[in-house]
Amino acid sequence: MYIELDLETRKPSIFYREFGEGPPMIFLHGGWGYEMYPFDNQIREFHRKFRILIPDRSGYGRSSRGANFPRGFHRRAAKETIAFLDALGIERSVFWGHSDGAVTAALTGIESAERVSGIVMEAAHYDRQKPRSKVFFETAATNPDKFGEKAVSILAQEHGEDYWRKLLENHGQAWLDIHYGSKDPAQDLYGGRLSELSVPTILIHGSEDPRTEPGELDAIRALLQQATIHVIEGGGHSPHSEHRAHEESNRIVGGFLAQL
Repeated sequence: MYIELDLETRKPSIFYREFGEGPPMIFLHGGWGYEMYPFDNQIREFHRKFRILIPDRSGYGRSSRGANFPRGFHRRAAKETIAFLDALGIERSVFWGHSDGAVTAALTGIESAERVSGIVMEAAHYDRQKPRSKVFFETAATNPDKFGEKAVSILAQEHGEDYWRKLLENHGQAWLDIHYGSKDPAQDLYGGRLSELSVPTILIHGSEDPRTEPGELDAIRALLQQATIHVIEGGGHSPHSEHRAHEESNRIVGGFLAQL
């Protein structure tokens, strides 16, 4: 399904998937889109209790394409998320954000707490400077074909053979701009406002997540003392879609949702 958003400077056409009935729960995909780390396991688990909505952010999948990703693309995505709620007439929702989507979910909760019932932050980022991921982002920005045949096939199928490389180049360059634009290593992606996140929040994180910098989870833990962090042993960057981690992810989130 498609819906047009009403934003100040643009009116993107957003494609979204919808499953189930009940209170809304919106899944926010990571930087490579939905199909690389799909939420199929969560749809099966939660569709009987929730109205699940999974939009492609502008620039992804079947939604309107963009020329680039600005350095503040997480905040732009948060504004787009609120516009998505408005377009569907949704007052409040639970959000499950993965990777970039987790940053977007948290910023949405900080800036529009009245629209958020609860947040699941999965594989969240905190640092702006990401030395362990610099080569990863450089590869995306300059030679995305190096990620291998399987990844290329999934990306081309979701975003189009004519566009997937441009998407990864844009996303990789945006992260490099964030990295090199941070003169102070202590700068974070939330503008120093993460401690303002007051809505019910949990974090799930793989113990082997290659995109996590040393100390990132500790920094989040110190600022979100009301939130619980669940580290899934052996999990990678996407516990929700990984064979050995998705059941534990669903169990943890299911308990959190029941408390809401």
